[in-house]
Amino acid sequence: MEARINLITIWTDSMEAMKGFYANSLGFEIANDLGNYVEFKNEGVRFALCMRESMYEYSVEYKKQSVGQSFELAFPCKGPDDVDRSYKDLIAKGGNPVQGPQNMPWGQRAALFSDPDGNIHEIFADME
Repeated sequence: MEARINLITIWTDSMEAMKGFYANSLGFEIANDLGNYVEFKNEGVRFALCMRESMYEYSVEYKKQSVGQSFELAFPCKGPDDVDRSYKDLIAKGGNPVQGPQNMPWGQRAALFSDPDGNIHEIFADME
């Protein structure tokens, strides 16, 4: 095994809402849509959504519902002002506001939003 990530898959029970959010609100282009599995075009690591139920026959572990915040995706912005603009645009397009833009002690401007399943994600930029 190589110690590198090749694919990130978000398991969901709400494919249409999640697919719409990642395509329409975040702007990911769909590369492959099999109905229960959707992969988006993304530079570097592959990115997909998959219906949790499609994996039930392989392992009962997929029937377990996650509790709490298990992961975060972080999306870079061009600069601190772009964080503010992008956050406003993202919320207008259906993102759920979690925390508006603010300067963080580690030298970034960041804002938090959630997708339709409640996963909290971040947009950020280094402060110049």
